[in-house]
Formats: sequence, structure tokens, C-alpha cells
Amino acid sequence: MEKVTQLIVMGGSWGGIQASLHILKALPANYSVPIILVLHRLRNNDGNLESVFKNKLALVPHEIEEKERLQPGYVYLAPANYHVLLEKDHTFSLDVSDLENYSRPSIDVTFTSAADIFGKNMTGILLSGASKDGSSGIKSIYEKGGNVLVQDPSEAEVNTMPLSAIQLVPSCTVLNLAGIQDYLLSLHDH
Repeated sequence: MEKVTQLIVMGGSWGGIQASLHILKALPANYSVPIILVLHRLRNNDGNLESVFKNKLALVPHEIEEKERLQPGYVYLAPANYHVLLEKDHTFSLDVSDLENYSRPSIDVTFTSAADIFGKNMTGILLSGASKDGSSGIKSIYEKGGNVLVQDPSEAEVNTMPLSAIQLVPSCTVLNLAGIQDYLLSLHDH
């Protein structure tokens, strides 16, 4: 049976904002696959990540709200101090359980939850970062048959996160940011 990407999940930490902006800036407003972006943030500072992305993307950057349903054309941003989980009806749940990898939101939590729901019909992308968060999530996506991409560590601002994922899933696809951007454009229904 053919894989059809119905969801893209992307995670990063140190260097992840710039890396994700670089990738997402080329995607059209009518991009056909919803994207969830989990970036490590300060837990006690709301910051306004939405405004960082707002004027730089054709897509709509939107901080995730409880029970909201996935739609194409959006980049869903994990809010500060909440883990983001996906439900079977393709809505979000926000969770304040323990930190994972010293983080909330945790990339592993969202990636694993998405893999449980979307399985082979999703793509997970791990970008620059200074922790190992996201590696076991990438492994979960891979084990469920999804596509897994990792930013080329030689290009990452901090390579700990990509190197950890490559070590855990040696057969993942390693691409530079331009390559990841091209891949995402290839998934778009024209």
C-alpha cells in the first residue's frame, strides 16, 4: 500500500527556529499537509513564537489550543509548558505531565503520539538542538513506517539532536535544509 503523508511533525531546539523558518518559508499558503512544530521554549515565559513566524511564512502560524482539529495550511506551534498529544479524531490534547528530556513541550512526546495515530502516513523531521529529545520520537515514527528526516549535523547550529537521532535510527534520511524544503514541496498536492 502506498504511503500518503497526512501530517508533518518537526522538532528542534537550539537553532531550531532559524532552521524551521528556512524550511517553511518556501511552502505556499495552500500547502496540503498540516505541520506541527515543537520547539523547546522557556517554560515560564510565554514568549510569542507565533509573531516570530507570522510575517515570514505564507502558511498560518498558530499556537495549539486544546481540542483544536488539524487542518492544512497551518503550522501548529507547541505552546510553552505543555506537551502536545494527538487524538484519534485528529484533535490536539495539551498535557502538563512530567518533563521529558528536561523539556515541556517535549519533541519525543509529540512525535510518539503522532506516530501512534498516523503511523506510516506521516513524516517526522528533527532539526538542530542541544539535547537528545526527539530521537526516540523519530524511532517511533520509523518503527510505525513513517518517513524520518534529520537535518545534516554538519549544517546544524548545534548537532547533538541530529547526531542522536542518526545514532538511534541509522537508516533515517539525512538532508540539509534545502533538501528538507524540496522534500516537503514534493508532498504538496498541486
